[in-house]
Amino acid sequence: MSLKKNKIKIPVLKQTLSVHSKRLTSKQKDFLRLSLDAKTNIIFISGPAGSTKTYMAVYAALRWLSSQEDLDLIYVRTIIESGERNMGALPGTADEKFDPYLTPLNDKLDEMINRADLEDLRRGGRLIAAPINYLRGADWKDKIIIADEAQNFTAKELITLITRLGSRSKLFICGDFLQPDINGRTGFKTLVDIFNDEESKARGVHYFEFTKDDILRSEILKFIIEKLEKKFFKN
Repeated sequence: MSLKKNKIKIPVLKQTLSVHSKRLTSKQKDFLRLSLDAKTNIIFISGPAGSTKTYMAVYAALRWLSSQEDLDLIYVRTIIESGERNMGALPGTADEKFDPYLTPLNDKLDEMINRADLEDLRRGGRLIAAPINYLRGADWKDKIIIADEAQNFTAKELITLITRLGSRSKLFICGDFLQPDINGRTGFKTLVDIFNDEESKARGVHYFEFTKDDILRSEILKFIIEKLEKKFFKN
């Protein structure tokens, strides 16, 4: 997906937090324009590891939280993991078991906002994390939601996710087609295919794609992703 450059300016939002970012690429600016548009409700974001899909979702979410103090950030992941030890085998309470899954969010929060602002958000209950398994019955109003590692959500879980969305809320769904851990049961591509059309765009539901060319982590990662894509996504 590409937006016409220099046609749409990045919306200017009031800032009560000091939200930092690295210098943004033109592709990242395209995403930011879309994510800060008041008419945007949901963005499905795909991309390989290191292509900044989660980074940009968190950055956009913080910009919204900074502009409207009644908004909260909800970070959602599945308890599916690729390692041999599953969540049920780990010691501790449900919250303690879920803590390791918050590392990507916490790393980006530490990078983007100062410690005082971060503590204020936490004390104010404006940063919330939950496994997708616990969302049924939720009704999200005044929320910015980031669903991360969405390639590990089933179609049923994703339907549960998107049907929680209420008024004055936005949903960013980040996934990597190359890294599902649920043996072919991923619903991420299915939902992307359903909503990647003009009718959905008109209702504020968009699909945005980052590619290996957007990887900023390292050159070796670009090489790895290119080899894997040739193997698993042959034309």
